[in-house]
Amino acid sequence: MSTELRLRIVSGIVLAAVVLAATWAGGLPFRLLSSLIALLVYYEWSTITRLAEADVRGNAFGWAATLAVAAMVVYAEEELALVTVAGAVVLSAIHAVAFKRSFWLSGGIAYAGLTAISLAAIRGGDATGLIAMLFVFAVVWATDILAYFVGRAIGGPKLAPPISPGKTWSGAIGGTISAIVAGSLLYLCFFPSIGLWIPLVAFILSVFSQVGDLFESFIKRRFGVKDSSRLIPGHGGVMDRVDGLVFACFAAFLLSLAAMLSGQQSASTGAFLLGL
Repeated sequence: MSTELRLRIVSGIVLAAVVLAATWAGGLPFRLLSSLIALLVYYEWSTITRLAEADVRGNAFGWAATLAVAAMVVYAEEELALVTVAGAVVLSAIHAVAFKRSFWLSGGIAYAGLTAISLAAIRGGDATGLIAMLFVFAVVWATDILAYFVGRAIGGPKLAPPISPGKTWSGAIGGTISAIVAGSLLYLCFFPSIGLWIPLVAFILSVFSQVGDLFESFIKRRFGVKDSSRLIPGHGGVMDRVDGLVFACFAAFLLSLAAMLSGQQSASTGAFLLGL
């Protein structure tokens, strides 16, 4: 076993242990983890897109907005945090137009802010949130792992060659099928029966997880970067590890928010995901 592979395995185990421990604990520990991930995501986003060089004032505003959102999430003020993200995105877009800057600043604020909000909203503070978060993990991890192995085993047409030459349609389909199976099995560990809702949600989250992976690949290719950073030994950066998870959580949170605004749902995001 090479030193690089050994380092990758050890780092992966440590990361999984920290994430699962915080998820089990819920409450403040998980909100702190969600906020930390968001801050690291903004750091990597601003580094990749070179915001600190191209737009010093805009980047300072982005940091201020992300720090404010992170603090609100820590204090369980997700609704206020969501309003803050929306306002900051609008202001940064106006800044981009007025001073002829890029819209990468707006994208970074939205990406980092929604990361913290959606993670915290799904986990919540009760047993339902714990199951919902484990469900999301099962779906995303199954998608990621099986897409890689199925794609290598079967090969075939490429999924998005200009963005990520290694990904195939066979891997995408295999990852989605495995996500539906993994999500359904996780659900059945806690509930006696299952309907069509859980496979449907698993399918949606798996698709968004793969979109998130492609989205980060697009950004890195756009700016000629291999890894989002070197923060995680053997793995690259935080964005490299959470790109699929972040987009799956975005989908879950925004779907539940849409259902709530339409009057079809009043329960938590976790309860919405599990169809409770």
